[in-house]
Amino acid sequence: MSETQKPWTTPMPESQFELMRRILDAPSPVGLEAAMTYGILKPHFDTFAPDGWHMHQFKGHAGVVLDTHPGRDDMFKVMIIGHADKIRMQVRSIGDDGKIWINTDSFLPTVLIGHEVKLFSEDPQHPGQYRVLEGGTVEALGAIHFADPAVRDGSKGLKKEQIYLDLQIHGENKKQQVENLGVRPGDAILLDRPIRHGFSPDTFYGAYLDNGLGCFVTTEVARLIAEAGGTTQVRVLFTIASYEEIGRFGSRVMAGVFKPDALIGVDVNHDYVAAPGIGDRRMQPLEMGKGFTMAVGAIASEQLNRIIESAAKEHGIPMQRDIVGVDTGTDGMAGVLAAVDCAATSIGFPIRNMHTISETGNTQDLLAAIHALTHTLQALDALPDPHREFLDNHPRLDQAGPLSHQGSAKPDDSNRPDDAKEPK
Repeated sequence: MSETQKPWTTPMPESQFELMRRILDAPSPVGLEAAMTYGILKPHFDTFAPDGWHMHQFKGHAGVVLDTHPGRDDMFKVMIIGHADKIRMQVRSIGDDGKIWINTDSFLPTVLIGHEVKLFSEDPQHPGQYRVLEGGTVEALGAIHFADPAVRDGSKGLKKEQIYLDLQIHGENKKQQVENLGVRPGDAILLDRPIRHGFSPDTFYGAYLDNGLGCFVTTEVARLIAEAGGTTQVRVLFTIASYEEIGRFGSRVMAGVFKPDALIGVDVNHDYVAAPGIGDRRMQPLEMGKGFTMAVGAIASEQLNRIIESAAKEHGIPMQRDIVGVDTGTDGMAGVLAAVDCAATSIGFPIRNMHTISETGNTQDLLAAIHALTHTLQALDALPDPHREFLDNHPRLDQAGPLSHQGSAKPDDSNRPDDAKEPK
């Protein structure tokens, strides 16, 4: 892509959208991420990785790391992390009537009802071989006619213990029919919803944008860096982690192994403007279609953030500041959780309906994140000494200058990039 075209202001090319779709569609529930990492990402990395780059693999999980300078621990190491694991449902038990009672993990029970799913089951007769069962739906109450009046009028909700998978089992020995399939407690269940273009321009929707999108962005940054000739001072670790949804365990292992000097988590964020019923919380008005987000607060490094923000401003890439408080809630925390000394932050893109079957995103936000991270890596690579930059330049609030009242006139936006100006 030509930088002069500002890709974040134009529709995403269909070939790039198709790559994103394939990444998001890969069945990679927590603990079973290899469909995304080995089935999609590793082969794609192989198509553009220059000679000398190396793919690291791991024993305890299916995460991968594409390393631009393997073995060069003397270089300034930057780890960019997306996580491949998806929240999943699991078989809890099988009822005598053929109902498959399930755990719903990180879903609201009410968002699941009536939706089609895929159940992935290891063959009991051939451990290590998996089958997929399609055609079931998630249910709780059956017909409205059987529901408590308080549920019917909306004053009472559902409990997670009420959720089951219906395979339309009927006839004799219903439980045995399910057991004969080899379905067992612990089997993984994923929502069956492909990624589609949305109605509004540059939008798309489907299940599990969290966090195949972070993996897609990380992958595309790796491709752009490779196409630009790589880096000379900075060793980049393009990382696809696991276990984020259950405590960010995979990324902290990777941070512990590689001990990066800087770390950037890449994950979905919330569109707070569109989120219903939270107006009284007075959240930062992050909004889909307004650019990528950058974490401020928690462990987010002000030095690293300054470089990211400067790169975005220099190239006219739209950015939104995200206030994260005590915890980024992303793999941006991996270095601290692994007890590694590194400058860290988190980059995201606002989506709607997180952890539902209809998560919604904007392709221009993703393109903004891809190009902002690419320019950030190039800016880090251009520093005289990246190590000393972060050792010696921590912000000093005791050196802050005085600030007086600035009047009531609105700032003149005549010098701002055209794509950043407010509409007339």
